[in-house]
Amino acid sequence: MSVTPLPARKRLSPEESREAALEAARDLLVEVGPQAVTLKAVAARIGRTHANLLHHFGSADGLRQALIVRMADFISGTIREAVLRQRDTDQEPAEIVGLAFDAFDTGGAGALASWMILTGNEDALDPIFQAIHDLVDELAADHSKDERPIADETLQLVLMALGDALFGAPLTRALGLPRDRARHLAREMLLHDRIN
Repeated sequence: MSVTPLPARKRLSPEESREAALEAARDLLVEVGPQAVTLKAVAARIGRTHANLLHHFGSADGLRQALIVRMADFISGTIREAVLRQRDTDQEPAEIVGLAFDAFDTGGAGALASWMILTGNEDALDPIFQAIHDLVDELAADHSKDERPIADETLQLVLMALGDALFGAPLTRALGLPRDRARHLAREMLLHDRIN
């Protein structure tokens, strides 16, 4: 009886292994939810061992923390570019609203943030709060003093996007509203702030 050899695993550098794990963790987050982001599940998805991921992240919480840092950097960078582009072209803020809502909803940041809060790991959200703070500080430098403070706009937009990610679908269904109603309200808020 002959045995078919298993395919050899591709050797990855430590950085490649870490990046593959974070990408798999984000995919699991979006597909299944934050409870699915475990070292065992991520290791299985990328064909690595639990010990390999333990070496890189220390624990499942360490993996989730690294994922939060990665998501915070990506979200703040993407929104920064959109805001600067919007300022240069004086376009309406629909793109910024869409990016914020997508980050919390389809990007999984809302579910992960909620999971961390509910499991008593609120400190893990510090990278998100720091990224938002840094972004607001950077954008406020070019913000007209006559306009509404950018921190207020950011607070409203983030709270609306997070709330919509968590229970926007059932709430709009219950109220008989279109699913994207909160996005429209957020856009109108930003437009109103710009006019007044």
